[in-house]
Amino acid sequence: MTLRPCQQEPATRRLLQLGHWPQSATPELRSHVDGCRACKDLVLLTQTFRSAREASTSAAQLPHPGILWWRAQLRRRNAAVETIQRPLLGAQIFALAITICIAAGFTAYQIRRDQHWVSSTGEWLASISQSPTFHLEVLWSFAANKSSVSLAYLIPCVAIVALLSGVVVYLASEKQ
Repeated sequence: MTLRPCQQEPATRRLLQLGHWPQSATPELRSHVDGCRACKDLVLLTQTFRSAREASTSAAQLPHPGILWWRAQLRRRNAAVETIQRPLLGAQIFALAITICIAAGFTAYQIRRDQHWVSSTGEWLASISQSPTFHLEVLWSFAANKSSVSLAYLIPCVAIVALLSGVVVYLASEKQ
């Protein structure tokens, strides 16, 4: 083992740092590196570390941090929307089922109570389609004359169903 540094080591180190080894090296310097253990080790270690650094930088191509942050925010928002939509869908299905049940019950009640209700409803619809404008008075008079259930009872019932549907939506979203 020699304690003195090699005389050619600074020139070899400079060529290695610039990335010009062995293309720009003189034939004398190349033959010196082949014979000198310190210079040979310097070339070997430098080239090994350079190739390892190039392999690690080419393997890890991370996108810009802003894109990563934006994607994370988008995923978080989508997850929040999904958790909100589940109870809303349930409440909509519940409201639709109640509306269909009320309409079916009302229709069954009217058919059972008055057999001519279906024909009179058809006549009423035909008279509405002939008039160019639609007025609430026409609906009110039809409900008062043709049906035993007046709008004075029907409107509060629809309002109660709407209120109960709102309560169900509130309670379902509160649990989340």
